[in-house]
Amino acid sequence: MQKQITAQNTLAVTTKIVLPNDCNTLGNLMGGNLLSWLDLNSAVSAHRFCKRVVVTATVNHVAFDHAIKLGDFVTIESKVSRSFNSSMEVYSDVYVEHHTTGRKIKCNEAIYTFVAVDQLGSPIEVPELVPETDLEKERFAAALRRRQLSLILAKKMKPNDATELKNLFS
Repeated sequence: MQKQITAQNTLAVTTKIVLPNDCNTLGNLMGGNLLSWLDLNSAVSAHRFCKRVVVTATVNHVAFDHAIKLGDFVTIESKVSRSFNSSMEVYSDVYVEHHTTGRKIKCNEAIYTFVAVDQLGSPIEVPELVPETDLEKERFAAALRRRQLSLILAKKMKPNDATELKNLFS
């Protein structure tokens, strides 16, 4: 039987302060810096899940909903939302805390996919994820729909075989 792991056991949290070198000329965190922070934090989550070397396969979604300002504290919380054969989808929530008011809000989110690899860089099997909370269950179900859509767009799956996507419209 394949090992099962809960999403909570994959939690990775990073907090950074936005410094002048991280910003554009408007004093906002540059998107590329946030992407890098997200990639690193998500990789830690994926590694905690499978205990293997992981490589970034795709950046599936990034939402820049609110600007992050110079001096703000940025906290990234990443958890594996679903695992497949050798890949894992990692969902990250980004929170910003204003440096003087202490007000903390969710400002961004991202979804990355990682693949576990062996010493030669070949994909290897990962454990099964068991969602527990309502949010984890929601993200778990949505991950399959995102995967099916991605496979269809890559012409690796026929639309008629995408049962989860078809269920959305029936």
